[in-house]
Amino acid sequence: MLWFFSTVLTGAIAFAATNIDDLFVLMLFFSQVNASFKKSQIYWGQYLGFAGIVACSLLGFLGGLFIPQAWIGLLGFLPIVLGIRAFLNREEEDEIQGANLPNNAVIKLLMRFFHPKILSVAIVTFANGGDNIATYIPLFASLEMQRLLIVLAVFFSLIAVWCAIANWLANHPAIAPGLEQYNQILVPIVLIGLGIYILIENETWRVFV
Repeated sequence: MLWFFSTVLTGAIAFAATNIDDLFVLMLFFSQVNASFKKSQIYWGQYLGFAGIVACSLLGFLGGLFIPQAWIGLLGFLPIVLGIRAFLNREEEDEIQGANLPNNAVIKLLMRFFHPKILSVAIVTFANGGDNIATYIPLFASLEMQRLLIVLAVFFSLIAVWCAIANWLANHPAIAPGLEQYNQILVPIVLIGLGIYILIENETWRVFV
C-alpha cells in the first residue's frame, strides 16, 4: 500500500504546485458572485478548463508508451526551468483581468452546451494552465496506468477543494496577502522539487553514462 499513498501524495503535490496561482484567479471569480454569477458556474468552469489541461497533458503519457523511461525523465527539466523562472520573477505581479469570450466558431459551438459564464471561467483556467501542462506531461509519462488513474482521481478531487478554499479566502481578505507572500516562495521550490523527483524516479542519470 506504500506505493498507493506515495502516488496520492505525488498527485496532491503536483496539483498544489501548479495551481497555487490559480487560487487568486478563483478568488477573483468568487468575489464577483451575485444573482447572475453563481458559485456553481465557477465550479463547473474550473472542471471544464482543467479537463482541457489534462487532455493536453495526457499526450505525454501516450509518448511514454514508445519512449524509453530514462529519456522521458529528461522532461523533468521542464518544471525545474519553470521553478527557476518563477523564482527569478517572484517579485513581478501578474495583472488579472476579466475574460471576454472570443468570437469564433469553437466558442459558439461550446455555448450551445455551456453557459457563457462557465465558459469564461473555463477559458481563464485553461489559459492559465501553461505551467500545469509543462509539469503534467513528464509526470504522466513516467507513471504506469494504475498510478496515472490514481493521480487523475486526486487531481479532480482536489479541484472542488481548491474552489472551496478560494471561496473561503475571497470572504476573508485579511488572509489573502499572507497567502500571496507564501506563493512567491512556495511555487518555485515545489516545482523544482517535483522536477528533481521526475528525474530520479525515471533514473535519467542513465542517459548520461
